Order: sequence, then C-alpha cells, then structure tokens
Amino acid sequence: MNKTACRSALTLAFVVILGGCSGKAKFEPAQQSGSNPPLPAAQNYLVPPMQVPAMAGWKQGQTPTVAAGLKIEKIAGDLMHPRQLYTLPNGDVLVVESNSPGTEPVTTPKQLIAGKVKNRSGKGGKGGNRITLLRKNDADGTWEKHVFVEHLNSPFGVQLIGDTLYVANTDAIVKFPYVTGETQITAPGVEFADLPGTIDHHWTKAMVASPDGKTLYVGVGSNSNITENGLAVEYRRAAVLAVDVATGGSRIYAAGLRNPTGLQIEPHTGKLWAIVNERDEIGADLVPDYLTSVQEGGFYGWPYSYYGQHVDSRVMPQRPDLVGKAIKPDYALGSHVAALGLLFSNDNALPAKYHGGAFISEHGSWDRSPLSGYRVTFVAFQNGKPVGLPQPIVTGFHSNDERQLYGAPVGLAVDKDGALLIADDVGDVVWRVTAADAR
Repeated sequence: MNKTACRSALTLAFVVILGGCSGKAKFEPAQQSGSNPPLPAAQNYLVPPMQVPAMAGWKQGQTPTVAAGLKIEKIAGDLMHPRQLYTLPNGDVLVVESNSPGTEPVTTPKQLIAGKVKNRSGKGGKGGNRITLLRKNDADGTWEKHVFVEHLNSPFGVQLIGDTLYVANTDAIVKFPYVTGETQITAPGVEFADLPGTIDHHWTKAMVASPDGKTLYVGVGSNSNITENGLAVEYRRAAVLAVDVATGGSRIYAAGLRNPTGLQIEPHTGKLWAIVNERDEIGADLVPDYLTSVQEGGFYGWPYSYYGQHVDSRVMPQRPDLVGKAIKPDYALGSHVAALGLLFSNDNALPAKYHGGAFISEHGSWDRSPLSGYRVTFVAFQNGKPVGLPQPIVTGFHSNDERQLYGAPVGLAVDKDGALLIADDVGDVVWRVTAADAR
C-alpha cells in the first residue's frame, strides 16, 4: 500500500471510529458500579468503536454543574495541563502540570488514531513539566500563583515527608528540599529512586506515603493494553511499587493492576487503596474500572484475567495458575470511566453526606458510546469499605449532545478551609467546591 492509500485508509478508519455507530453500551455506569457488577460476554472488533467529543473549552463565566447544595468557582486558570493537586501543611496548594513525554514510538495504525483522538479532545495538550503553587489571600479570597518547581519530566505524584518534597517523574522519583512558606524551589532535584520509564504507554506515576512516612507507594501502569508489546517491556509494570524512604530501594508490593492511576491511604484502617483503569477493546461494557484495597503480595489479574478470574482469551500464553490467584476488586466504578483522581476525606466544607468516604474524578474515555465518566463522584465508606452507588457531585464537563468537551477532571485535594479542589486538564483550570451556604 502506498503512503497516500495508507493515509486514506487511516482517515477512513478514524472517521468510522469516531462515528461510534455500533457497539453502544447496554449498561449505565451506575448499573456496573458496586461490589458485583454485571459483566457481559466479551466482543471482538477489527476496529473497536469510539466516541470522541471535540475540545471546546470553557466560555467566560461558564462552570461545571454541581449537585444540589453545592457551589463551584474557578480559583486558577491559564495552567499547562494541570494533572495533580497536593495541599501542603501551611495551606499552599501544589498543582502538577504535566502530560505524556511522547516517547512511545508510533508503530501501528491504532497508535496513530489514538494520537488524533487525544488531540481532538484536548487531552493531548502540552504539559508544563512544572509545579505551580497556589496561595490563598484570606483577606479577599483570591489565589496567588507562583511557579514552584520547573524542568521536570512528565511529573505526576507528589508527597512531602518532613522537609523533603518527593516528585514522581515518569522515569524516576526526584527529591527537593522544602522550606515552609517558600514560593519557589531553586535547588536542583536529586534523583532518589528509578521508575520504569521505557516506552511509557501508561506514563503517570501516582504516589502516596505510608502513614509512618517510611514508604512511598508508586503506581506504575502497563506498557500495553494486553501485552501486545511483549512481556519483556512489562517488567515492574502494572504494579504498585513500595519504595523505602531510607534507602531508595524498591520492590513490587502488588501486581496485576493494569493502570493504577491514584493511590491513597484509607484513614480509618490505614490500608492502601487504588483506582485502576482496566483493559480496552472487548466492548463498551467491559471492563469496569475499579476502586480497591491493595494487598501486599496480591495479584489482581492483568493481563490474564479481569475483575477477578474472568479469563481474557486474547492473552497468550494463558496462565491459569495466576488466574487462580487473581483477587476480585472491592468496588466497580463503571466501564471506561477512566478514573484518575482519588481522595479520602473524613471532614470537609461540603455537606455532611460527603464526609467519610472517597472522592473520585473520572476523566472520561473514548472507548465507550454513549460517553461515561467526565465527572467527580463520592463513594461513601462504612467500616473501611465502600457502600452504595457513586454519587455524582460535579458534572457538566461536556455538552448534552456529547459533541463538545469543556473540561476533564483529574487530581483532587482538600484545601485548608475544607473545600474540594479539582484539577481540570482540558480546561486548564482548578475548580473549588464548597457547600452552597458556606460562609
């Protein structure tokens, strides 16, 4: 096939994919949420259907929609792909501005199409490779913006332990000296621990510290959908790593987690929890992304099985020995919601029904029609376990006809006043949510 014919074929495939005319979902996300989601039979596609809204951005004065009893405001704009948020002890808020390093080689039509999809949706926007600091002026409620750390390499996770700030770049954890109240760190980062950084199909490195500050847990996504790039490039991937703060040495804490994009410590039990993005291309209703506790030494199925011991027949060779050990996740979030932000909150400035549970941001995916995700939800916890269905609290990130995308939620934090903060990496803003009657 000559280059012109190849380009024409790819363009035709792209148009077919974006049309999303077949393979529509039969379940609503809520129907596939909870501890026992229905899992229909897997489907096989030559070209899986997709639906991609075009990036429109937020108009002046336009905001997402919040649930009754809440209000929302923009506190920062003109950011460069804000992905993660972290509140420092003095109340300053760090905004990690980042996107993929773009190092994954384009070797298949699927990858070329995926790149076009990201650019169309605005999710492929250039990342700042920096951290911005936001500081609230209590006198008038405005927020100052300062460039805090620059020259990073696709950063994502960030944690402060004592007077050391740890930043998870895509290929290594680097550390910086931190002084309370400073608005810029000029000291160069020192590499602390290496992370898998080759190919970087899934590039984000979520990170959280253990309650005693002795361990950094790091989520490392797979280098493929289902090992189509071979198993060799999956070394130390699809896993949560435990990094020793004293030495920088690391080990695999749990495996079989395709893309653990958010890690948090559940405050009542002290246990590690994760949100995980599951595999694609077997149907609009498969596989539900999930929220789960992470057991040390546990195996969660990828790539050989999903949602426990449901075998993925596409993966060769099969590993029934590993499938037999696969742990079923605690809680489904719905298929292709693309959860990217997780935050536990016992107490905050929202109404009491949003206390004592997990906030989850769903970035949304093009692997489902109609769209799913593109919202922030709250999952209540009782006795250290999720209960009930996810409650939408912030929506309206796309148009009602699903053709335009205004924004997409990612990182979450609670500020010093208890407000919920949301990083929006398509709108390039940070939103702040409180109770409607908050003083």
